[in-house]
Amino acid sequence: MLTNEMGISDCTHLFKSAYENRYTWESDFSGYEGRCSWTDGEREIKGSFCLGEDFKATVKEIDDEEIHKSISSQLWEVAIHRVRRSFEQTHGKNTFTFGDTNEIGLEIIVGGKNEGDRYRVKNDIITMVYRHIHGNLIIILTHDVIHTGNGYLSKSYSSQYLDPISKKDLKGKSIYKDSFIPLFKDGPWVLSSRSIHQESSEGSIINKEVFSFSELKSLSHKKG
Repeated sequence: MLTNEMGISDCTHLFKSAYENRYTWESDFSGYEGRCSWTDGEREIKGSFCLGEDFKATVKEIDDEEIHKSISSQLWEVAIHRVRRSFEQTHGKNTFTFGDTNEIGLEIIVGGKNEGDRYRVKNDIITMVYRHIHGNLIIILTHDVIHTGNGYLSKSYSSQYLDPISKKDLKGKSIYKDSFIPLFKDGPWVLSSRSIHQESSEGSIINKEVFSFSELKSLSHKKG
């Protein structure tokens, strides 16, 4: 019994360490603005954007509704992962036990509130997320990261939606490559570019989109 308890304790400690090693923004994040562009290799659309301290994105100068929504979505999706929430806030109602180990990392099996979810951890990095979200099963595999000095950011990863019952692929695999830069010296790291390849279940590339963000400036100078 004691050995089992120690195992659970060690597992929780290992997962918590990797969770807290993710890069997140400080509580005084004030938002930023800049230029944005989207291209699929054939056409390019440019505009401007503002991401407020409330993490809401406003995109301007882009009339194409689908592209407008897509740029807003990328900015929001990146920002929401920068929100700092304590391990207890996110996982306080979960338990963790060790599973197997493979080339991706050591498996963390979740019990409690989010029973059925799984993670993998390697070198203090969460390398796999296997979560049930809004009726779907999503698998995210992280292949490469940036070390900011204050935590890591994923820069190469894939995501895939599966049917939670049959485990069949629903949308094909999306492959992401992200670049980040600090907004200013010792400032928050923000997204400067993102490419997304859509891969069919047969492995062929369906489409590719590239989002770019430039002339980035903090909104802090506008406060007061």
